[in-house]
Order: sequence, then structure tokens, then C-alpha cells
Amino acid sequence: MDAVGPRDDGHGRDDALETIRWELTALARRARAVAGRTHPDLSLVAYSLLSHLNESGGCRAVDLADYFLLDKSTVSRQVAALERLGLVERHPDPAHARGQRLAPTEAGRELLDEAVQRRHEAITERLRDWSDGDLDRFARYLVRYNAAEE
Repeated sequence: MDAVGPRDDGHGRDDALETIRWELTALARRARAVAGRTHPDLSLVAYSLLSHLNESGGCRAVDLADYFLLDKSTVSRQVAALERLGLVERHPDPAHARGQRLAPTEAGRELLDEAVQRRHEAITERLRDWSDGDLDRFARYLVRYNAAEE
């Protein structure tokens, strides 16, 4: 039986959970490295904010803070860095008289498109030897894991 499979000693679940924790940590480290390779001045948080702005079509800074469960000052610093890099711009928010919507600039969208393409190629290569069934199960497990409430 493999090291992560169920065992009779009652520790199989604990071992599996520890392996999952370790592997998710490794995944997070790779995600931080990807952000750094995307742009040398881009943190994982800034990359995530830029990506969400792109996917959502733009939003207010307070919406980013709520979505990512971040302090408003953290979002403010990260957005300022994105603006300095020319990756995000502000527009008046028609729904809020004094509010502003944030949106990626053309340069921000191009950077994200290139990063998505590189990630797609890397994932395709990493999983090239996996069967269609393994890929399907892995995809479903990731969806299930990410859908679970904290």
C-alpha cells in the first residue's frame, strides 16, 4: 500500500492530510515564483488583484479587499504598485459619485494573456503523461476543494 493510502493504524487520514498540506504549500511557492517571472516587480498579491480585475471587468478597491479578504491598506499599496507599473488605471464609477473603478490597462491585459499562455503550456507539459481519467478526477477534486467553505 502506498504511503498516502488508507492504513489500519488510524494514521492514514492524518498522513494524507499532511501530504496535502505539504503539496499545497509547494503549489503556493510555485505560484509566487510565477508572479515574479511574469513581472519582476509583481508580487503574488498584485498579480492576483490584476487577474481578478481582468476577469471581473474591473471593480472598486473595496470590492477587491472584500473578495480577497484583505485589509484595505494592503489593497491600496498593491493597486498603487500596479498603477506605477502601468498595469492598472482608474475610471469614474457611475454607481458611486465619488468612487473609482479599477481596470487593467492594455499593458496589464497583455501581461496577463502572456502569463496565462505560459501557465497553460507549463501545466500541459507537467500533466502530459496523465490519463484523461486522471485529469478529469484531478480537475473535479480541485473544483470541489476550492468550492468548500473555509
